[in-house]
Amino acid sequence: MEQSHVDQRTRFVVLASGTGTLLQSLLDATADPGFPAQIVAVGADVPDAKALDRAQKSGVPTFVRMVSEYPLRTDWDSALTDAIDEWNPDWVFCAGFMRILGPSTLARFAGRIINTHPALLPAFPGAHAVRDALAYGVRVTGCTVHLVDEGVDTGPIIAQAPVHVDASDDEAGLHERIKMAERSLVVGTMAAIASRGCVIDGRRAYIP
Repeated sequence: MEQSHVDQRTRFVVLASGTGTLLQSLLDATADPGFPAQIVAVGADVPDAKALDRAQKSGVPTFVRMVSEYPLRTDWDSALTDAIDEWNPDWVFCAGFMRILGPSTLARFAGRIINTHPALLPAFPGAHAVRDALAYGVRVTGCTVHLVDEGVDTGPIIAQAPVHVDASDDEAGLHERIKMAERSLVVGTMAAIASRGCVIDGRRAYIP
């Protein structure tokens, strides 16, 4: 009797809110059976997120949990926690997810939630990182992959990639170059974590 193949790769649930360009990089990488990670589901907080279309075209299951569907933010957080947990992930990867995760999700997946940010943290946290970097006049910015904690972009840093700021840069052009670096960084970080894990030592997080 022929036995069905069970994918033993490290399991990731990816959360996204927008167009899913970062997600697409991860989907492309994980389509290779030799890649050490698999995406078992993609979740969103809005039903029209293009990231959901990208996942479905790749044959990856999706789910949506909208904040507006729940009377309290904590109810939404609990529902999101349960939706993620249904897929038994080893890791949760926020790739352009524009909601702050609540205490239920943070507790259930403590030390196993990753986020990506378009700046070299701790500089320029928040939703306008590229704009803020340009306004400050920095010569180098970049992107960061970090663990998620209770703050906004405050978790321990896992990996970073620099991007030089040109005198001619506007926000859109700089952001596009940061995204290019970010796509490579998230794929490499996912592969490294899937293969070797991540060690957390206070404020330090590193892949052994």
